Amino acid sequence: MNALLLNTAIEGAALHVNSEAPPMSGLGLESLARQYVEVLAIIKRSARRYDERFLEQLLYVPRLGTELFDRPDELRDWCRKLESALNHLHDASRRYRVSVESVAGSGQRINLQRMQHGLTAEKHIPREFFDSAEYRRISDLARTLNDLIGPGAHVVRGEDRQEVASFKAAMSWLFDQAKKGQSIQRYKGLGEMNASQLWDTTINPETRRLMQVRIEDAVAADDIFTTLMGDAVEPRREFIEKNALQVSNLDV
Repeated sequence: MNALLLNTAIEGAALHVNSEAPPMSGLGLESLARQYVEVLAIIKRSARRYDERFLEQLLYVPRLGTELFDRPDELRDWCRKLESALNHLHDASRRYRVSVESVAGSGQRINLQRMQHGLTAEKHIPREFFDSAEYRRISDLARTLNDLIGPGAHVVRGEDRQEVASFKAAMSWLFDQAKKGQSIQRYKGLGEMNASQLWDTTINPETRRLMQVRIEDAVAADDIFTTLMGDAVEPRREFIEKNALQVSNLDV
């Protein structure tokens, strides 16, 4: 998600989480919106290994602690809740079955079956996934969003107003509003921009953000630079494969 688009989306916006609560705006709305966008990026990356709809629905079911893998009955109850959430979406062409499976020498794991167009795809979700940094970020946001949106919830931006039933719907509407009249371009470097574009995106002191980078270990910094920018391809590939799922705030 483009950072400039996010800033534009929440500028002058306010979220009323129900008909009586004071509006959420400014830094409060910005912080929650950034957390939401970061989790969407995590879901997009993790979808290369797991079913994307499964990852999305983790935002709407109770957090699964790894201790439940030692309590099969409670784990099955959680799986039933997830299965219900997956199958209540408006997509009759795709159905899910979520169950607990025992693996010799490895304990319990979750078996996720997706039935679509007469074909069945199966994914296995190990206990380790629910102890990962990615899942912690997803479940942290899930706790924040739980029961956040109530009756009468709506979002406003300038003179426009939209009723919403979820935080996802609110953000989708804000992003659509922000995109109106805009064209999005990509540049490999600042040198490809003309002066006005460079001012708007990078230099303008009213909108720019400065971050201080500290290099505590010059040798380690030089090693990473050589790995990522050097002529040898294999070390760079190994670095990316090892660290790809740990990155946050990635703009692609």
